[in-house]
Amino acid sequence: MTQRRRRSLALLTSGVLALPLLAGCGAGEDEGGPVAAGQDIAATARDRVADGGVLRWAVDTLPETLNTFQADADGTTARIAGAVLPQLFTLDDKGRPVADPDYLEKAEIVAREPKQVVLYKLNQQAVWSDGREIGAADFVAQWRALNGKDSAYWTARNAGYDRIEKIERGKTDLEVKVTFAKPYTDWRSLFSPLYPKQVTGTPEAFNEGARGALKVTAGPFNLGTIDKKTGTAALTRNARWWGRPAKLDSLVLTAVPRSERPAALAAGRLDMAEVDRAGADRIALAQREAGHGGGAHGPGASMTAAEATMSWALAYGADENKAREEQETRARNADAAKKYADEQIALRAFTVRKSLEPAYTQLAMNGASGPLSDERVRRAVARAIDRKALAETVLKPLGLPAKPVGSHLALAGQRAYADNSDALGGQDTQAAQALLADAGWHRGGKIKEPSGAKAGPEGEDGVAKDDGKTPSGPGTGNDGLYIVGQDDRGGDDKPAGAGHGVRAGRPGDHRAHGGLRGAGMLPAEVSLPEGLYAPDGEIVDADRFAPGAAADRPSPVLAPAPLAAQQERALLAQATKVIDDAKRAAARDGEEGADAKDPADAKGPADAKDPAQPPAKVSPAPAAPVKQNPAGAPLAKDGKPLTLRFVLPAGPGSEALRTVGERISQMLRKVGIQTELTKVADESFFKDHIASGQYDLALYSWPATAYPATDARPIFAKPAPAADGSLLVEQNYTRVGTDHIDQLFDQALGELDEEQSRELIRKADARIWAAAGSIPLYQRPELVAVKPNLVNAGAFGLGTPRFQDIGWKKPGAAPEKNGKK
Repeated sequence: MTQRRRRSLALLTSGVLALPLLAGCGAGEDEGGPVAAGQDIAATARDRVADGGVLRWAVDTLPETLNTFQADADGTTARIAGAVLPQLFTLDDKGRPVADPDYLEKAEIVAREPKQVVLYKLNQQAVWSDGREIGAADFVAQWRALNGKDSAYWTARNAGYDRIEKIERGKTDLEVKVTFAKPYTDWRSLFSPLYPKQVTGTPEAFNEGARGALKVTAGPFNLGTIDKKTGTAALTRNARWWGRPAKLDSLVLTAVPRSERPAALAAGRLDMAEVDRAGADRIALAQREAGHGGGAHGPGASMTAAEATMSWALAYGADENKAREEQETRARNADAAKKYADEQIALRAFTVRKSLEPAYTQLAMNGASGPLSDERVRRAVARAIDRKALAETVLKPLGLPAKPVGSHLALAGQRAYADNSDALGGQDTQAAQALLADAGWHRGGKIKEPSGAKAGPEGEDGVAKDDGKTPSGPGTGNDGLYIVGQDDRGGDDKPAGAGHGVRAGRPGDHRAHGGLRGAGMLPAEVSLPEGLYAPDGEIVDADRFAPGAAADRPSPVLAPAPLAAQQERALLAQATKVIDDAKRAAARDGEEGADAKDPADAKGPADAKDPAQPPAKVSPAPAAPVKQNPAGAPLAKDGKPLTLRFVLPAGPGSEALRTVGERISQMLRKVGIQTELTKVADESFFKDHIASGQYDLALYSWPATAYPATDARPIFAKPAPAADGSLLVEQNYTRVGTDHIDQLFDQALGELDEEQSRELIRKADARIWAAAGSIPLYQRPELVAVKPNLVNAGAFGLGTPRFQDIGWKKPGAAPEKNGKK
């Protein structure tokens, strides 16, 4: 069945913004400016690449279908199609479409009036793997399958194909003439990939024939075996390929979850894998440690002195059951530490190539209802946010350019790109406060608390719950891949636990009597063996730790048998006290910091306007999960506080999104906007919250496209009401749009003067900024772990991989002058 495009109705206020004149961009290579970050693929001439070899390349999952036009197609589907099927137009390193000479000698518009006609001249050597020439019959079959007129075809999209009137053979079998019923500026987006007529000729073949196999292909590789048990899909060199032959004998796509990729790389299962921030940090750390010891990191590195002491006390205490359990735990931890250390040695054989993905992360604002249905409030949110600071939070620690994205519809380097953010304005606290005041939100207003109301998921004790069902934290996934479709620990390169002077698994290495007593871990009445430590804590009796000493000898921190029970009780009590005190202190500091900066729940004087003066503390309101408080009295209107539901994914790979979300909440507090941070399970984040409109604020990413007039229109189309009164949306999950934006997209789509079409796209983008439904933040980082001698592969940035050029560098080949393309 054909997936319907949906549209929805959003409520917008009639505020008018004065839009800046768009700077005219001349046609040519400079249009769109330079890319934010180029490809990092170790670009190497083919004559320096060895013939043969295997590349094991990580993918997220094996594909459910090999038909890219079906709803359950994914990134692996697209990667396979790119290697085994005709791509008439590919993307260069600036994300711009270019004809592939392996398939096309020429493709151009040969008539504009009375109707648009495009003539394709095919490469005379282009044949399918069964020996048949690629020709008009394949174009016709794909058009009929995708034009939306036959509902028997289960297609996910038909954009562009529905504007074609007819397809016919040209003067020769190598010419295909396509006539359009309506002009179509993005005609280059069609027939890439091109499937053989055996796949698209009938609904049965289209729906089922290409889900698990492609019997006929026409690329530098053929599709070999897809093995569900091993999680691999093998691509083998195509003997019938007429272009430059693939350098690799085979390319094995291997399904490995992102959290497991460092271990898979270390074990030799992978040669190349996109990794998250934590994985990239591990590889960088392994390289720094080569030839010399590193700091404490890995399993157990975060253990505090008190926790280590308590672990030792339990393991060698009088309670045999507890001792046995603790010794088993310590053994498991020791095994994990050894495994980690071995992996770190193996990871020294890899390097990380970096660029920026063809996707950007945005702050989405749901304009369908609530405070954000008022355009002034949305604009105030946008003006309160420092986009550059957010970009730096994610990208600067990685050594990547941290310039905020200035367009909803293109990325820097693409011809349609222009920074139109001035249509809304940059960060300005006073402007944001003025917009809120104009919308009727004022400080000091009386807030009515609904009886028994709860603003979010809470336990019986009123503490906000984390709805996430999946683990999070460093090393559990990538950096927040929510493309519709890491652990950011700041800029410090030190791993967790480094620099604390505590060796993992060595609870005895604590520092002499005074250090333990000074830390509150050793009571005065407990004595330790004399002559063991120097005043600075260095071990003096080195013989007791020398090679050959008894391996099972207890740590000298605790005295032997006569005082063991006494010391166990004392140390357990003191260590527990230290841990509890530390937790209470951290909680107290967090509360004091929040109250000092953002006492939203305090009821100060009605005219309190100085955010630096914290009013008296009062008990928090019973509702609101993780409520963030403004820098003064909360804004209110009609007895209701200005509080926005901020929904974030809780699972692995979303650490960066959560970090950015927390930073945004802090920025909004400064203008008096409260947020309720709610973390939800990955599987429900999009379906149950974004798509259904159960949010006010959210962070997710959109992929970039070389064809914004086609691909971006459903994302920003004005919502429209359904017959039953519900909201129908296409992909416009913010529910914000205008007739003018739709008109600009329609004009751009039908404008065959490409420069004028791009100018219309830029105008549409300026209007999207002004409507303030979504705020682009930063281009997503792309981090790819590879073996250093793998060339023409890595972080592809905005470009399309050229699969036949990927391979292993010849031994002794001189390096390219500029391997980072």
